[in-house]
Amino acid sequence: MITSELLEIIEWNDDSRDTLTYRYPDHDRAIKRGAQLIVRESQAAQFVYLGQFADTYGPGTHTLVTGNIPILTRLKGWKYGFESPFKTDVYFITTRLFPGNQWGTANPVMVHDKDLGIVRVRAFGTFDFRVRDSKRFLHEVAGTDDHFRLDDFSSTMRSRIVSVFSDALANSHLPVAEVATRFTELGQALLPLINPALTEKYGLEMTSFVVENVSVPPEVEQAIDKGASMTAIGNLNDYVKYQMAQGFEKGTPGTVGIGAELAVGLSVAQQIMKQQGGLDSTSSPADVLSPAQVAGILSVPEADVIASLEKGDLKGKQIGTEWRVTRTAVDQFLRS
Repeated sequence: MITSELLEIIEWNDDSRDTLTYRYPDHDRAIKRGAQLIVRESQAAQFVYLGQFADTYGPGTHTLVTGNIPILTRLKGWKYGFESPFKTDVYFITTRLFPGNQWGTANPVMVHDKDLGIVRVRAFGTFDFRVRDSKRFLHEVAGTDDHFRLDDFSSTMRSRIVSVFSDALANSHLPVAEVATRFTELGQALLPLINPALTEKYGLEMTSFVVENVSVPPEVEQAIDKGASMTAIGNLNDYVKYQMAQGFEKGTPGTVGIGAELAVGLSVAQQIMKQQGGLDSTSSPADVLSPAQVAGILSVPEADVIASLEKGDLKGKQIGTEWRVTRTAVDQFLRS
């Protein structure tokens, strides 16, 4: 090849479908004044002169004259424009969407939960992304690689994606129970927190972030299950009343049997609550309140209720990290 040959047309056809950046091979040739730079749809072209970012071009055909390369003109110090050929690196960046990329936590992510304390969480899923800021992406991710592919991106970005996910999860202050049981909604909730950091740090934008699974240690699963059971028992009394009313309204021959069965169910619920220390012998499930419910009755913040429970001013029963208070104890507190 003749090294003195000048470049008159600069373009790149991507037929790989997995290329993110590609440095145009100039073979030590200079760019002719008035040369044509052709940037196709879903591409951007970035000039880099002696390690400094120069002009950026979007889709279209660009004639390389002084008016079209203002940053490079300044960097090269052309006071009156340029007449002779010049040399600069030209990078093509793919800006189309790259779907279905996998992410996952190689090690557990530490999450603080107000009820459970520090919890170790593992998660994995998929995400779709595109390059939003060519300069930042080249600087922070692709570098001066001649041909930066999707596989290179995955190995480079896997831990960074997890780091951004971890920060977003911590800043969301979502309870671990929500994270572990509603992970299908988690990705969409975290996306507005992930994108600003991802764009600022790496010049990327995620259009979709899917959490396919979240796992927590067995002891945390047990605590979540226990909390769900307590909630179900707390609502059982209302359910019993509703079913009995429905049976009596219908006036069916089995009404008495239905009432008896539901009464047995209520008795079982009371026994469970007694075993967990939440009721005395005279309490019913409807009489057992959470600190949030007590706060609603007293019209005070929940934190004040918990403080009174810890001081002993308000009588209650602590089950693990949760408090339960009988309505009788609330009445006594109000009269004191």
